[in-house]
Amino acid sequence: MSIMTSPPPAAAGAAWQAAAGKSLLRLGALGAPGRLSILIYHRVLTSQDPLFPDEVDAQRFDQQLTLLKQGFNVIPLARAVQGLREGTLPPRAACITFDDGYADNAEVALPILQRHGLSATFFVATGFLDGGRMWNDTVIELLRRAPGPLLDLDALGYGRHPLGSDAERAAAIHALLGKLKYLAPAPRQAEVDRLHAHLGLVLPDQLMMRSEQVRQLHRAGMEIGAHTVLHPILASTADDAARHEMASGKAALEAIIAAPVRHFAYPNGKPGRDYLARHAQLARELGFEAAVSTAWGAAGSGSDLFQLPRFTPWDRDPLRFQLRLLRNLYRRGDVV
Repeated sequence: MSIMTSPPPAAAGAAWQAAAGKSLLRLGALGAPGRLSILIYHRVLTSQDPLFPDEVDAQRFDQQLTLLKQGFNVIPLARAVQGLREGTLPPRAACITFDDGYADNAEVALPILQRHGLSATFFVATGFLDGGRMWNDTVIELLRRAPGPLLDLDALGYGRHPLGSDAERAAAIHALLGKLKYLAPAPRQAEVDRLHAHLGLVLPDQLMMRSEQVRQLHRAGMEIGAHTVLHPILASTADDAARHEMASGKAALEAIIAAPVRHFAYPNGKPGRDYLARHAQLARELGFEAAVSTAWGAAGSGSDLFQLPRFTPWDRDPLRFQLRLLRNLYRRGDVV
């Protein structure tokens, strides 16, 4: 005969979940010694965005760091790269990284990282510092503010999009981003400017970090990494322009923090689609010590230090987050 019990109180349930998570992650990681998991974040919002409910907010980031600490040894990327090179990577090693350079990285994510005693690497695209705005954020913020219930962009060649709900606005955003993403930087920006002029809306200009916030992160013991100047798709960029983007972004950050910038993140980061083998070689030539992609998987002995895999922990459910960490741990990232 089975005995039915009532659900535990919230506090007890949280404690059970934490203990279960600790056991799950540690036991699952035991079978993958010498492996490095690198997490990618972009933004940490103060509260949930109704258009993008899967975007990480402060509460979820705090929860994920708690789970990560229970199952992994979270170390700085520089130490992880050294461990991969020398064969001294600690068991269950993990790193935290951020891409692009959003202001909430300093305003929201940094205090949470400090509360947990963790460090992270922030890959910053320097062309958007101090009041700039990335092209995709211009599209997002335009469609967030555009009057509904229908957005008519036939005159620009982008069709008509219903905006009667948050889901419809999100779908319209993804449709436009998909059309613009792989254009070269100059024509892409020209198209975004046409869209902005057509809608005539006032947009926020404080989404990205100020130079002082980059210095704040550096002073707090966080690592600053390079992410080009204008975030181009390197595979679609002429070689001399790609070199300029990578070298100038590095130099600008080194001037801001008065320290070497040793690591690089490929914009978009898909091997063979967003960057090519020559860009990994270029990263070596420019004096970087390692570079990271967005190919899912974990690094290990023999991994190319200039194509280290990373993954995005987008799950809202804590158990699914942990399972995704473990699944990723046993996968090797694609390379070119």
